[in-house]
Amino acid sequence: MRVAIVIPVFDESATVGRVVAGARVHGPVFVVDDGSRDDSGSIAAGAGAEVLRHSRRLGKAQALLTGIAAARRHGAAVVVTLDGDGQHDPQAIPALLQAARTARRAVIVGNRFDGPGALPGPRRNAIRVANFFANWTSGLAVHDTQCGFRAYPVALFDEVRARRGGFVFETEILLAAADRGWSVEEVGVAAIDRAKARSRFRPVRDGVAIGGFLAGRVAWRWAREIRTIAGELVSVFEPERLANRHAAILEAASPYADSPARWSAAFGAAAARRAGLRLAMIWRSARARGTGAAATATLAAPLALPLLLLQTVAGGRAPDVVTSLVDAVYGATPVGEAAALRHPATADALPERP
Repeated sequence: MRVAIVIPVFDESATVGRVVAGARVHGPVFVVDDGSRDDSGSIAAGAGAEVLRHSRRLGKAQALLTGIAAARRHGAAVVVTLDGDGQHDPQAIPALLQAARTARRAVIVGNRFDGPGALPGPRRNAIRVANFFANWTSGLAVHDTQCGFRAYPVALFDEVRARRGGFVFETEILLAAADRGWSVEEVGVAAIDRAKARSRFRPVRDGVAIGGFLAGRVAWRWAREIRTIAGELVSVFEPERLANRHAAILEAASPYADSPARWSAAFGAAAARRAGLRLAMIWRSARARGTGAAATATLAAPLALPLLLLQTVAGGRAPDVVTSLVDAVYGATPVGEAAALRHPATADALPERP
């Protein structure tokens, strides 16, 4: 399995040399210098990378696509991507590649929640909210949808085309892969403190862009959910089901035919029981798809998202009023992931005759 490693950089002269030196032990390294104003490119070249330069800053998405195209020309079957700012440890590359070797049609994603170290509170909370909606809308069960430390099969990009740039790319490509039937596997990686480095992620601009993308997915998913529930309700009135149901109710009431009052009561009880069972089945089906949890999460979003932004901008200077909300509402992965979304459940048919 031929491997290439792609590292997008923008003004990362303080860290890119160390990252390249650690990464090139595991394969050829392509550094995409996305219009840096410092000497990131020359430092990367000195550390052993092949450097591809953008004359101006085009954003992370285009930097990754430039690197992936170079990896394809190199004949790579798998592309490992990691950031040049030191937040990803190149020593974890073999673990991602091992997972890539054993998985079929899978994107391998680093999971900073299951690796050593801990993410800062604001980043952790924002990622968990994004995880919830990304998982619910895609049928995945990924714990760290925002980690850029990944192993992509090059063949994925023959099937999937990303339309959005910047930091939205990595979320979009993951969900688009799931839509095409690709799986996502996770490998625990370290969460490295970047206290001395300035993140290229801009909370307002990039966070809002990712939120906007996910909001569109959520709207699409709710439309699908409403259609599914409506279909389950309407199916109750299909002529064959109506006839069978009426026959079953009449049969249940027939022992009381000697008394109109008792017969009416038995008929009403049988009808009510069957209606209750049908509604219970529809509710269980919706719960299996995570509908209840998603409704709570969607209703809480207008409160949670501004609080997340405030927490990110304020850092440690403001009291933490959002972590408990995130834990309660977004802490769990929605239930009924892949099977529920890719094979939408409907209420099991009630036996029409006892």
